[in-house]
Amino acid sequence: MSISDHTYTERKYTPGSDLYEALSDPVYGDWARFLFPLQKGYMSGSRLRDLDLTWYSHINPETTAEILNTLRNRTLNGEKVFYDIYTDEEKQKDPEKNNTGLFFFKGNPGMPFALCNAGGGFAYVGAIHDSFPHALRLSQLGINAFALIYRPQAEKAYADLARAIAFVIDHAKELEVDVRGYSLWGGSAGARMAASLGAFGTKAFGERDYPKPAAVIMQYTGFSKVYGTEPPTYCCVGTEDWVDYRVMEKRVRAIRADGTDAVIEVFPGLGHGFGLGKGTVAEGWLDNAVSFWLLHR
Repeated sequence: MSISDHTYTERKYTPGSDLYEALSDPVYGDWARFLFPLQKGYMSGSRLRDLDLTWYSHINPETTAEILNTLRNRTLNGEKVFYDIYTDEEKQKDPEKNNTGLFFFKGNPGMPFALCNAGGGFAYVGAIHDSFPHALRLSQLGINAFALIYRPQAEKAYADLARAIAFVIDHAKELEVDVRGYSLWGGSAGARMAASLGAFGTKAFGERDYPKPAAVIMQYTGFSKVYGTEPPTYCCVGTEDWVDYRVMEKRVRAIRADGTDAVIEVFPGLGHGFGLGKGTVAEGWLDNAVSFWLLHR
């Protein structure tokens, strides 16, 4: 049965949909396995409304369904939504690189790009809650947004992000993105990735020396180091996070002391991993982050 058959083209995901139905959806093809964590033991729930991820809160089932439907509809419309960042030869030499790639949430042609990195404690990649929703929202604002699936081990993850930046810049014409003044986004472990690439650039992690981002957007991380080479940085965190929000406040002050703009929003009562924060006091933070980025672009 082909993906053009009526049964497949008419399927629509809802919060009540079976999570594993998406994993076997032939429209998605081989990259369906990246929609939810590859690593075992960090996800539970059999339906979208019951999805639970280790270390995360406020998972929004309506947004999860919207992501699945968006990727599905764009694929059916002939759009390419997933890109390999490593060549076949590179993946043959290092099979772990088979578990990487970029999801593209296309905005308006010629608009700048943002590259989003989910957290997961460098144990798994929580993209369905911590980068896909961000990329979807950014695309709805007209921004070209990417969500990286990386190898969840710190140094390998940094290398994967460096390669992803290189890939987007090298394929800018094909992707129809403006690479000037791009931004790096991340939550938790993903924020560490964004901060590290922002501070050191791609060359430090095995790629050629590509332009650094105009801004880094960070959520709920205990990353505290400041090197004096940071780009403008926006941060947000909740007061009830097991990551002490004062660590992030201190880092923002240190970045400012080096003469670089940095801001932080601290949300009362919120814990770790709130994502877009829909229905919480943090709702709307992403729009504030975009404004900060564009101010420095």
